[in-house]
Amino acid sequence: MIYPVLAACLAFAAVAALLTITPGVDTMLVVRNTVAGGRRTGLLSSSGVVTGVLCWALMSAIGLTAVLAASRVAFDAVRLAGACYLLWLGARALWTARRRTPSAPDEAPPSPASGRTAFRTGLTTNLLNPKVGVFYMSLLPQFVPDGASVFWTSMLFAAIHAAEGLLWLAVIVIAAGAARRALTRPAVKRRLQQVTGLAFIGFGVRLAVER
Repeated sequence: MIYPVLAACLAFAAVAALLTITPGVDTMLVVRNTVAGGRRTGLLSSSGVVTGVLCWALMSAIGLTAVLAASRVAFDAVRLAGACYLLWLGARALWTARRRTPSAPDEAPPSPASGRTAFRTGLTTNLLNPKVGVFYMSLLPQFVPDGASVFWTSMLFAAIHAAEGLLWLAVIVIAAGAARRALTRPAVKRRLQQVTGLAFIGFGVRLAVER
C-alpha cells in the first residue's frame, strides 16, 4: 500500500503545485501585507492562508464540505460573505490610497495593528472562499488509492498542499520584502494600494456573481 500512496502523493503534488502558483487573492493579500508591514507580517498572513487551507481539508475529509456543496443556500451564504469581505478589503485599500500624508521617501510604513491581525486576515480570506472546500471535496478523492484510508490520505494530501503553499508564499514574501524600500515610497505606495484595492474588489465581484 505504501507505493500506491506514494505515487498518488506525487501526482497530487504536481497538480497542487500548479494551482498554488496560480495568482489569486491569497497572493495579492500576502504581497500587500508584506509591503505594509514587512516580512514578518507577510509570513503571518501566509500562515493564516495555509491554516485556512488545512481547515477546509479537514472539513472535506470528514464530509462537512459535501453538505456545503449540496446546499445551495449554505454555499451562497459563505460565498456572499467572502465577497463582502473582499469588497471591504478593497474599499479600505482605496480609501487608504486617498490619504496623502507627508513623509520621507525612505520612511518605513507603519506596521499593522498586530501579527494576530495579519494572521486573522489571511485565515478569514481563505475560509470565506467556499470554492476551496469544494475543490478539496472534488479533487482529493480522485487521488486516494483503493484500500487506503480516505481520511488520513486526504489529510496527507492537504499537508502536501499546505507545505507547497507555505513555500510559495514565502518566496512571494521574500521578493516583496526585497522590493519594499522602493514600493513604500509615497507615490508608489499609493499606486500599489490602488492596484490591490481594485484587485480585491474584482475578486469580490467575481466571487459574488459566479454560480
